Amino acid sequence: MKLNVVGAPAPRIEGAEKVGGKTVYTADVNLPGMLWGRCLRSPYVHARILRVNTDKAKKVKGVQAVLTGADLPPNRVGLSLQDTPVLAQGKVRFMAEKVAAVAAEGLEAADEALSLIEVEYEELPAIFDPVKAMQPGAPLVHEELPSYKGFHAPPETLPNVFAIQNWTAGDVEAGFKEADVVIEHTFKTGLAHQAYIEPHSVVVSVSDGGGVDIWASCKAPFRVKSHLSRQLEIPKDRIRVHVVAVGGDFGGKGALMDIPICYHLSKVSGRPVKMVMTYNEELTAGDPRHASVIRIKSGVKKDGTIVARSADVIFNSGAYASFKPGEVPNLGGGTHATGVYRIPNYAIRSYGIYTNGVPCGYYRAPGQPQTVFACESHTDLLAKALGLDPLDFRLKNLIADGYKLPGGRAVDKVRCRETLLAAAKKAGWGKRRAEGTGLGIGVSFRHVGGSGLANAEIAAAPDGKLTILTAVPDIGTGTHTLLAQIAAEVLTIPAADIRAEIGDTETFENDAAPGGSKITNMSGHAVLLAAEALREQLTAIAAAMLGSAPDDVKLARGKFSNGKKSVAFAEVCRRASGGNGGVRVRKSYEVKGRSPVAAFVAQIAEVQVDRETGKMEVKRMITAHDVGTVINPLTHQGQIEGGLVQGLGYALMEEVVTENGKVLTASFGDYRIPAIADIPPLDTVLIEDPSGPGPFAAKQIGENGIIATAAAVANALDAAAGVRVMDLPLTSEKIYFALKSHKPAA
Repeated sequence: MKLNVVGAPAPRIEGAEKVGGKTVYTADVNLPGMLWGRCLRSPYVHARILRVNTDKAKKVKGVQAVLTGADLPPNRVGLSLQDTPVLAQGKVRFMAEKVAAVAAEGLEAADEALSLIEVEYEELPAIFDPVKAMQPGAPLVHEELPSYKGFHAPPETLPNVFAIQNWTAGDVEAGFKEADVVIEHTFKTGLAHQAYIEPHSVVVSVSDGGGVDIWASCKAPFRVKSHLSRQLEIPKDRIRVHVVAVGGDFGGKGALMDIPICYHLSKVSGRPVKMVMTYNEELTAGDPRHASVIRIKSGVKKDGTIVARSADVIFNSGAYASFKPGEVPNLGGGTHATGVYRIPNYAIRSYGIYTNGVPCGYYRAPGQPQTVFACESHTDLLAKALGLDPLDFRLKNLIADGYKLPGGRAVDKVRCRETLLAAAKKAGWGKRRAEGTGLGIGVSFRHVGGSGLANAEIAAAPDGKLTILTAVPDIGTGTHTLLAQIAAEVLTIPAADIRAEIGDTETFENDAAPGGSKITNMSGHAVLLAAEALREQLTAIAAAMLGSAPDDVKLARGKFSNGKKSVAFAEVCRRASGGNGGVRVRKSYEVKGRSPVAAFVAQIAEVQVDRETGKMEVKRMITAHDVGTVINPLTHQGQIEGGLVQGLGYALMEEVVTENGKVLTASFGDYRIPAIADIPPLDTVLIEDPSGPGPFAAKQIGENGIIATAAAVANALDAAAGVRVMDLPLTSEKIYFALKSHKPAA
């Protein structure tokens, strides 16, 4: 099928507004009489609240509202498990938890009021290690967990464990007995922040009649509406969420954050309230990627066949689990403990654990970078123990069509081998390297995530220009450009003749939120259906204009033709409008389950290690992707490179460092992310296979680039210097001490 607009590089349709400073973000929203909201946060990691006195704060000039947990109903909020109070009630569970809130005429007055609030605490024993938190006698973070709404009791009752997931196949013990070699390793990863430029922000206006208008840096407006209605007991028809641009998401902008307390401040003050988190608050109280402890034990034959595996995947959720959706509020990444390999006997157990740390949430491919770092590092160590080449060992054990993944879902059209071999060829795998230089592999895959309903409306103006109406916010991925290209392809007009208009929660009854690499598939299909319906409607009108039957008229290159005569697309739109301003078509598309077609990624890192200092330099990164039809090569490559750079940050430097629950990297001056000088040459290889679930057989790409990067770098370090660092990030200090210890990698 020859495509004209789809597959051609197209500039972002919102680019000019962004560059020109016209794009509206939440912090840009200003309403008459608006107040500023701020929160007082706990100085303790775990403490009982004995007394709060707000008398002095209420007397500060300009202060219009002061609230504590005692002033609010006992509502708890959460995407699934509702465990988070709007303001702390009874006790605090992590340092920087919200204890009180104020709304004032300006930030100075708000901050002065916060400084005058008196709080008396009684410190309680705290727990920070997720493994120790599961042991009998560990301090409990949530004594009342079974009473929370949304709580589903795990199959086993353990201290501080709110979720357990099990995936099994075959007979693991029999598999270990069959193995010639059994090896076990434990890996650890730390907290990492999404580092979006725009911090969480919200504006709420509660009218005298009880109507609630919300603007928020949240990618899920319909989720905000439904959760606020249910959890704060507000009639749903009174809530309107206005969709604004989101200044970066990467998974971190899907939760309620300060929206509930901003609502209460506006309700009490009778005026609109704006709250914008500082980056100190983002790093100390945001929703970073979970730290993890992952143990993997494998049994292998001497010929390299993997016959058994057991794995414990422990995700440290911090003080709350409210940022995670799903009936079981844990991260799905634990299923990747078997990687891309055929393992007939396995048992995986994944835990969600409470500790007295920063509450954690979603970050690009949630749970997968942690698990794949462990799995792919373990894979190299298995190959090393058997004296096998890491590439050959992987090729021997790769999954194929029809293989059932943990959880029972079969995969189809598996392109893992082709993708891995393409990466190896590009990297020059097997060629001799200079001393201190090595190559490392990381392999994984990703399905389109989640299910739901997407809506789109296409309006054709009398001049032939089109408008796509969607409630999907711009989170920086170029989605609106892709939607325009899809419509342009169907209607054979230039994408430049199409613009996107953003609706709100009044525009549609419901809609999908970006996340899980699903929006191109879901919203793209909704636009595709709307465009096809519009084409059919216009074809009938064109046929009447041409004196032909509709089946005899075709649309191509912006003209309807019966083979003898033609009429321009714009002329048909003018006739269709009938003088009433245009014609509109609205369509929905629902996804009920994940496609069996996954998108595979293979990354190879080339590193050089200075054995005297431990400094490691990534000299080159090769990333090979199994892709379907690429709708926009510019944004597609941007997703690949953006994810890969985030993966390098996770591998080498990014970590929210904590000490006894206190965040030490509380500013961007301390929390390092890759700068241009840190980025090596990046080589991309695309293995094209138009079999994806998206429009025109597109496959997902948004999360694939970040998944296997850390594993590839860790494996390259071992190849270059003969040392294995088992925890992220792979800093020079860790490498130095590993080199000086002279302990060979096991």
